[in-house]
Amino acid sequence: AMAPIQSNGQHATSSLDALSELYGNTFSVIKSMALKAALDLGIADAIHHHGGAATMAQIATRVTLHPSKIPCLRRLMRVLTLSGIFAVQKPAPGDAAAEADEAPMYTLTPVSRLLIGAGNQRHMMSMLLHPCFIAPFFRISDWLQLELPEPCMFKHTHGQSFWEMTNEDAAFNTVVNDGMASDSAFMMDILVREHGEVFQGISSLVDVAGGNGAAARAIAKAFPEVKCSVMDLAHVVADAPRGTGVEFIAGDMFDSIPAANAVFLKWIMHDWSDNDCVKILRNCKKAIPSRDAGGKVIIMDIVVGVGPSDQKHRDVQILFDALIMFVNGVERDEQEWKKLFVEAGFSSYKIMPVMGFRSIIEVYP
Repeated sequence: AMAPIQSNGQHATSSLDALSELYGNTFSVIKSMALKAALDLGIADAIHHHGGAATMAQIATRVTLHPSKIPCLRRLMRVLTLSGIFAVQKPAPGDAAAEADEAPMYTLTPVSRLLIGAGNQRHMMSMLLHPCFIAPFFRISDWLQLELPEPCMFKHTHGQSFWEMTNEDAAFNTVVNDGMASDSAFMMDILVREHGEVFQGISSLVDVAGGNGAAARAIAKAFPEVKCSVMDLAHVVADAPRGTGVEFIAGDMFDSIPAANAVFLKWIMHDWSDNDCVKILRNCKKAIPSRDAGGKVIIMDIVVGVGPSDQKHRDVQILFDALIMFVNGVERDEQEWKKLFVEAGFSSYKIMPVMGFRSIIEVYP
């Protein structure tokens, strides 16, 4: 007589666990919005100002906040702690004064330390959490009912493509350029310091679609013997900084690429369809000398399924593949990359999974 009751109880527990998981997935967006609020308010900077650990009252004195909202800020901090953005510091054993003080001390974590100081990722995260980036994902379901390729999800939502908006909206263009520059500064510091052999033995390099030249400047600084240039669209080059030792060239990678020993493509290929990528790669091949003369294309991008095998890296690769749908882009696995290289006329390639969820790919003519 007890068996059916036990069975029903197990079924109820399983259903309730599933319901919690369903709610957890539904509420994931709140984690993103809490991070956006932390960026907008400068909470990481506030904690850093107090030596890396601060009470709610101390945080409140450093951010723009109405005093009546301090309890709400406490609830926001609880979400940010749940997400691993911040942590709560426990009193040291035997510290009676700290134990008597009921106010929790919020501390920085390795994640939130990426939001402060030199090379911080604040601009990149602000770009990804910008309303123009978020809004297209509210319309995935009706966009899926339209035939590829046009309109992309971004144009379907905003009435103009991502590239058109960056060209016409100066404020949005600044958000994008600042975001990409912060990523370049962070990633290039690691690349030139830990994997500089990628750039050794080349005499010149063109960073295609390199924005304001943050990546090219990092290469030029670390390897002064390499003549570095950036090619990007005219409106991007017009706002580029001068006097950096890096040459800026206005152009379109679908038309031609300036001649150089090596072509650098950082986080470019995932924006484009296979056919467009083949066009870009063919122009790269025309721009570089033979492999014997040192010619190669250097790509920094995701290779799905390659790199650290832990779940967080795999999750980011899959989520990036979903994100990049907003411009009809795609993250590719090794076989998909290989297909592009072969079709563009390259002879071989080498994947180096050394950049976290991204890889470096050397492609040889």
